Amino acid sequence: MSDGASAGIDQRERGFLRLEWAREHMPVMAKVRESFQRERPFRGMKVAMALHVEAKTGILALLFREGGADVRLASCNPLSTDDSVVASLKEDFGLSVYARRGETNEEYYDYLNRVLDIGPDIVVDDGGDLVRLLHTERKDIDTVIGGNEETTTGVVRLRAMEKNGVLRFPMFDVNDAMMKHFFDNRYGTGQSTLDGIMNATNLVIAGKDVVVAGYGFCGKGIAMRMRGMGASVTVTEIDPVKAVEAIMDGFRVERMSQALRHADIVVTATGMKNVVRYDDLLQAKPGLILANSGHFNNEIEVDVLVSRSMERRRVRDHVDMFRLENGNRVYLISEGRLVNLAAGQGHPAEIMDMSFAIQALTARYLAENHHRLERRVYPVPREIDMEVARLKLESMGVEIDRLDSEQERYAESWEEGT
Repeated sequence: MSDGASAGIDQRERGFLRLEWAREHMPVMAKVRESFQRERPFRGMKVAMALHVEAKTGILALLFREGGADVRLASCNPLSTDDSVVASLKEDFGLSVYARRGETNEEYYDYLNRVLDIGPDIVVDDGGDLVRLLHTERKDIDTVIGGNEETTTGVVRLRAMEKNGVLRFPMFDVNDAMMKHFFDNRYGTGQSTLDGIMNATNLVIAGKDVVVAGYGFCGKGIAMRMRGMGASVTVTEIDPVKAVEAIMDGFRVERMSQALRHADIVVTATGMKNVVRYDDLLQAKPGLILANSGHFNNEIEVDVLVSRSMERRRVRDHVDMFRLENGNRVYLISEGRLVNLAAGQGHPAEIMDMSFAIQALTARYLAENHHRLERRVYPVPREIDMEVARLKLESMGVEIDRLDSEQERYAESWEEGT
């Protein structure tokens, strides 16, 4: 569709088209939807969700409702909301959504509290703020039987709560499900981070010196995609095993203070605060571009960058220039927030198809088994991972081998040798 034609589409209609496009490219979710509409596993239950509010998450929210739930949805990041999708979810589907792009800090928490006002049975969180509120300001809510956590940052917080003995209900670590982190974190984050940076800057990647902070699955995906676009990639790490892995994968490994001296672009993906410090930026290569692909906007020392810089100026829609105390210039994309959603379109629909199928099926497992679960962090049951993998292969028209009866006996025996 030409720009002239699309200009005639209002915001609600644009959101509806984005939702329809996502639905059409999420075949695993389509299979889950069939069973949910038939079985209604969440009949009479209330689901509170805090996710990046865009087309793919909209389809997940609608899936919970199709499974019988009363659903409320808020954003888990002030800059990751697609306002057109919010408009369509409200007007076309009658969904209770509390989100807008560019929320203030006060609005962000007000919206999370409005979602919790439903008195949820199940929470679906991304980053851990919804669960944190339930353990601090909203202890009055005692209806929650458990929930799911989508991302690394939230899982780290949950494990700290479990270790400290304060977790009030069981939570599932969706992030570390095989069909989530193998594909969402690596291929989804890799592609969508590149999309956000290219959209924000309109600069070539080939020939650039790119530093990736963190070599978990997200960092691996970013490093892989950057190298595929022709960049020279350096990895920074605190984990010696991951550092060795990065070297064996063909990447240079350095400390951040050293890598900044030659970097053209730095992308953080660690889940840790202050990975890029202001004082180190004073020694950075002039014109450095900073982007964050971690959940929170604290991986780059943004507050100090704002307070100590001599000048701040918006130079592109998603890019601010900061002139440092020594006169050096650095460019920050999307205020240091999640670059793939704040400046891009988020993960591809086919990727989120698998991740959100994990979310939905794990929530069903929780609804059916919560009475025998303890107040701890659980892995996603292996059978759910295998079911999503099977449905994904089926949607791709791929068949794989199976063990015959003799092979099954062999696999379970120990007597037979050479």
